[in-house]
Amino acid sequence: MPDVAENVLDRFRQGEVEAFETIFRAQQAEVYGWILRIVRDAPAAEELTVETFWRIYRAHARFEPRRGFAPWARRIATHAALDWLRGRRHAEEPAGEMMEEVADAGAADPLMSAEQRRKIGQAFARLPPKLRVAATLAVIEEEPHKEIAEALGISVAAVKVRVFRALRLLRKDLGEQGMKP
Repeated sequence: MPDVAENVLDRFRQGEVEAFETIFRAQQAEVYGWILRIVRDAPAAEELTVETFWRIYRAHARFEPRRGFAPWARRIATHAALDWLRGRRHAEEPAGEMMEEVADAGAADPLMSAEQRRKIGQAFARLPPKLRVAATLAVIEEEPHKEIAEALGISVAAVKVRVFRALRLLRKDLGEQGMKP
């Protein structure tokens, strides 16, 4: 995420609306992109970007400028995306529809059939949200574990455990679908 001037961050922490607007303009695209990588749904990412900035604005007094805005914003955005994923898990949604892009993004192998990509997308969609986020960011988006850890508010070791568990569940699910992972 592009850096925001330190004086703007200090003014934002004090609750200045103009500073918040400056940060919003500078960071909106980055926050949207981060959320989109997690939820894989453009309209939802737009709504969640607004929700994230609303949460950021409400939490301005807790912001610590010395720790940087980008990691803090990613953490808030990640939690908003996780809340959305948890809500979607209970909504009636065809398994895998939302995750087709995940399968396509992970399907660099031209020999992989559309059916295999669909099954991978469905398997991703059935993962628990906290495992799906970690696996999507680590495996599909190839984000560094440290950045994922900061965004989730957990340790790098916990990220590795979540990715390991997600991959184990994916292998099991795909095996049950007749695919040899």
